[in-house]
Amino acid sequence: MKQQGVTLLQMMSALAVAGLLTQLGVSAYGKLSEELAQAATARELAQALRDARNQALLSQRAVVVLPVEEDWGKGWRVLLEHNGLLLREHRLAKPARIVASSGKTVRFSGRGAPLGDGFGGITLTLCRRGGAGSEQRVVLSPSGRVRLLSDEKRRCAGD
Repeated sequence: MKQQGVTLLQMMSALAVAGLLTQLGVSAYGKLSEELAQAATARELAQALRDARNQALLSQRAVVVLPVEEDWGKGWRVLLEHNGLLLREHRLAKPARIVASSGKTVRFSGRGAPLGDGFGGITLTLCRRGGAGSEQRVVLSPSGRVRLLSDEKRRCAGD
């Protein structure tokens, strides 16, 4: 008599392989999702700095970008310096780990130049919570240019 269907052993083996592949896929998806969110946050922060500089140039007034609750990882605000008018606020849905190379605020003069004592630029580094993986950096040069950098090999300070 010819056998039809599968044996219990074959079915259990197939389920074990499917479970293993699902577990691997879920962890890879979680890592990819975190990296995409980190890159999106870096783009949003870079755009906020560009917008602040443009607003300073257009209004011919100083503009300040400062972290929400003194933590860049919670979000940031863009304000006119002379009257404190809020131009833009961005709060992160999920807090991130962002390390600033110097200073707590970024200021642009009415001419769009970064201001500060001996301003030599600032780097805002977005670190992965787990430590390993790519790092995103938003770099504001002394001339006011904003760049986005991604580095697979660098590790954040404190890791």
